[in-house]
Amino acid sequence: MAEAVADPRRGDVRQGLISKGLSTLAQAIQWLLFSLIFSVIIEWVGMVIWWPEEGLDHSRKMLAAELSYLDADFSRSVVTSDPARFAQTVADKTYYALFEFTRVVDLLEWISRPPAAGENGLRPKLHSLYRPIADFVIAAMQVTQVFSVRLAILTLATPVFLLFTLVALVDGFVQRDLRRWGGGRESSFVYHWAKRSALPLLVLSWVVYLALPFSLHPTFVILSFATLFALSVAVTASSFKKYL
Repeated sequence: MAEAVADPRRGDVRQGLISKGLSTLAQAIQWLLFSLIFSVIIEWVGMVIWWPEEGLDHSRKMLAAELSYLDADFSRSVVTSDPARFAQTVADKTYYALFEFTRVVDLLEWISRPPAAGENGLRPKLHSLYRPIADFVIAAMQVTQVFSVRLAILTLATPVFLLFTLVALVDGFVQRDLRRWGGGRESSFVYHWAKRSALPLLVLSWVVYLALPFSLHPTFVILSFATLFALSVAVTASSFKKYL
């Protein structure tokens, strides 16, 4: 009985899919970290230059505004029945995982306590170093919560991008068939340009919204970038080669 010979190409394909998926996940995490760090830096610069009179209250007001948008205009979602509670839960769990579970809050509380008279050691030195930057550290923690709320909003808005993409695909393929049967010209430059711009537009929409240094209604961001992304998908589908 002949033994079954394994096709080595299957292992290569499987390995390629797994490595590609892990690489995509790593890039997504990288862009999210970049957005978070950039938003914290922008907040710090704003506390010194743009809104010094607000200071720490600026990030606190942003967090309240982001949650108010959900309460007022997003009472239902395909992902969850209570978007506001979902976003608040994401923000609370992120705060707990980054600052409470890691005992960062306890460390900051220990450092922030004024030292007793005649107290020596490490804590008085750390307190003197922490006191000038205390507002910046707390602002970074609050901006992280704002980042979490916006990330939850983008997760809730995923069906919008899917719907826009589906409509764009249908419209693009209809335009392709009209071009095919009408003898229209084919441009590989337009196809490749539109294909390469689709993913950067999607990534840019997330990065821009997550790093905004002010509160903006998510509808303006989501609909604008969903429209641009759908436009690139429609152009890609319509300019796809006429004959397979």
